[in-house]
Amino acid sequence: MTDFAGIQAFIEVARAGGFRTASRATGLSASSLSDAVKRLEAGMGVRLLNRTTRTVTPTRAGADMLDRLAPLLAEFEAALDIANDYRGTPSGTLTLNVPVNTARLVLPRILPSFADAYPDIRVEVVVNDSFVDILAAGCDAGIRYGERLEKDMIAVPIGPRRQRFATAASPAYLKRRGRPEHPSDLLGHACLSGRFDSGALATWEFERDGEVLRIEPAGPLTVHVTAIDLAVSVAIAGNGIVQLFEDWLLPAFESGDLVPVLEPWWQSFPGPFLYYPGKEHIPAPLRAFIDFTRRHRW
Repeated sequence: MTDFAGIQAFIEVARAGGFRTASRATGLSASSLSDAVKRLEAGMGVRLLNRTTRTVTPTRAGADMLDRLAPLLAEFEAALDIANDYRGTPSGTLTLNVPVNTARLVLPRILPSFADAYPDIRVEVVVNDSFVDILAAGCDAGIRYGERLEKDMIAVPIGPRRQRFATAASPAYLKRRGRPEHPSDLLGHACLSGRFDSGALATWEFERDGEVLRIEPAGPLTVHVTAIDLAVSVAIAGNGIVQLFEDWLLPAFESGDLVPVLEPWWQSFPGPFLYYPGKEHIPAPLRAFIDFTRRHRW
């Protein structure tokens, strides 16, 4: 008989990059996952995973097998999910791949009420700011902005439809260093910048009367975008200027810890989209989430 348990364990471990990470994702013990993969390898007579004390990676055979299994598993899960159509309320797991700003600004406004409406659905959120193949990553859907959406995907608006990037500094910093009056003035200031998963530095963009300016920020601190709160804290402490989503900085504006800088130049842009594959059968948890977001008022 086909070792479905072993195949599932192999896929989860290969995707997670380790037995402990896969254990947290699946709720199964690392030892049971290891035993299942070993039985699968023994039955097939080929090693599927390279194991070291630090990493677990697919072998060439394992990588080829994973590529072939992923779409088959998706179809298998879709077939099982059809039973959800006959339940009073949908159940299962919904895995979303989202950028850090969405995890901070959008999902907190929708997930609590979604959880109340669908208590049998378990939501797993993966935070990633790079381009992602959501199917290869084992996710049901993603949230990205228009220019970063995957091709051939269905996109549904989610979150506020207009957002702005805000630039800010503490009153103490501005008293000591002076207030920039034009974006080009930032070249002489201490800018607290962010870096994406790709390694690229986040460019600061400004716009006024149709004129767009891009600044490469330079200063005493650069952090990964997932740790951008550190840059905000450093700005509040008076050590530099930060640029981030306006909604993210709003509490600091309201408390007076930060004050707006170059506000006439703040750039406005369309809000994010929920996107997912355009396949015939949409898993019940994802379908429930799509319908819920369409009804949600922002």
